[in-house]
Amino acid sequence: MFKLKQNKTSVPTEIMAGVTTFMTMAYIVALNPNLLTNFGADGGQPLWNAVFMATCIASGIGCILMGFLANKPFAMAPGMGLNSFFAVVVAQVAAIAGVTYLEGFRAALIIILIEGVVFLVLSILNVREKIVKALPLPIRIGISPAIGLMLMNVGFGSNAGIYSEKGGPFYALRDFFGALTFDTASTTMGTGNKAMILTVVTMLVGFFVIIILAHFKVKGAVLLGMLAASVVNWAGTAIFLGENPFASLATASFVPPFKDMADMTLFKLDFATLGKLAINGGWTTVVILILTFCIIDMFDTIGTLVGTASRAGMVDQEGNMPQMKQALVSDAVGTMIGSVTGTSTVTTFIESASGVEAGGRTGLTAIVAGIIFLLCMFLSPIAALIPAAATSSALIYVGVLMLSGLKNIDFDDNYQVIPVAIMLIAMPISGSIGHGIGLGMITYTVMKLFTGKGKEVSVLTYILSAVFIIKFFGLFELAAKGISMLFHIG
Repeated sequence: MFKLKQNKTSVPTEIMAGVTTFMTMAYIVALNPNLLTNFGADGGQPLWNAVFMATCIASGIGCILMGFLANKPFAMAPGMGLNSFFAVVVAQVAAIAGVTYLEGFRAALIIILIEGVVFLVLSILNVREKIVKALPLPIRIGISPAIGLMLMNVGFGSNAGIYSEKGGPFYALRDFFGALTFDTASTTMGTGNKAMILTVVTMLVGFFVIIILAHFKVKGAVLLGMLAASVVNWAGTAIFLGENPFASLATASFVPPFKDMADMTLFKLDFATLGKLAINGGWTTVVILILTFCIIDMFDTIGTLVGTASRAGMVDQEGNMPQMKQALVSDAVGTMIGSVTGTSTVTTFIESASGVEAGGRTGLTAIVAGIIFLLCMFLSPIAALIPAAATSSALIYVGVLMLSGLKNIDFDDNYQVIPVAIMLIAMPISGSIGHGIGLGMITYTVMKLFTGKGKEVSVLTYILSAVFIIKFFGLFELAAKGISMLFHIG
């Protein structure tokens, strides 16, 4: 079914790759409900439990669909960045419509559902696939290494962030170096200093274990490196910080909170509140939100698929990935499932690259990751024991490997070098694959247009570049206000 021999892989390798992918993504199980409910403050514990369940279910089903429909080793979950934006939108909807956060949450889920339906239709009609093929060669080449830098930035930066009584978050590259001292009074990190030292040691131990094992071609090097890093972190937490790393298991519940999801979010789409939003803020506000989610999700997904597939050698000579349509359909259905269960947009994760590096080449990898996501409904306390620093080890290593895509760039051709350079800096700084692609496309199009080579740019590339310009400069809002004024005058 998965054509393992044809893809030069095996069942044990695919299982190991699926476990590796999940472990690098496991943080989303707890972080997504934290972000969508303001760490339980908005909607209380029942809403947190509901979003937790929705995260596990939507991620699990999305991964399994990806495996069966597209036979690709890409895992899905509620997208980072998109979930933060969703939380902001929920607060805005609640304020404009004059309702509670929970009612605003349920109304915003309708926007996610509409986005998923739109993407499903576009995927079935091959529109999204045509958009992928419209990406200029320099953009396709630059996606993989740019994602690599983004992964390294997450690993060295935000993924290792910690807090203390003096503020935060603190990041490894920004705050650790030059502050290696056990005297908390002499640092700006306060009591967080010891935790930062342990975090960096954990990260580096895991990273070095991975590269040494990979050098000797040990299967599962990434997974073993993460496990080694976890052991170091647990031991350091007990000895260095004087805390029990497994203390949370004493009071942990292994019973899935199905009832909270059924009561709070499952098919609880609030059309009445969406109507209030449209009355108080105008239908254009709703349309703008849908368009914004669509654009961000579309290019984040496309970028992840193209970049990870390129690293795995799953693209043809023109940079196109077979079964792209099925992969995009899986993504769209995952988003729809997420909306009706209670979470924000589900998208393909860049952490899938860790599973690819562990040898994953088929949909069996995604299915294994999906099954573990579903099991997380029962085993979430155990998944929560994986320290973020151990995940960082894998992300940094995979990020370094993805830089190899730079070898395909003709550094004597400015039409390739400049757009790629823009993407390399834009993705890690903005934290968005879509924004990086957008800036790269605009740069490429402007260069071609004003150097007498505008005919070499496809019509669809011009359209996509124009859409990004409109989005970046907030012209959606200007156009919407203009339309509203015309209707008002009329």
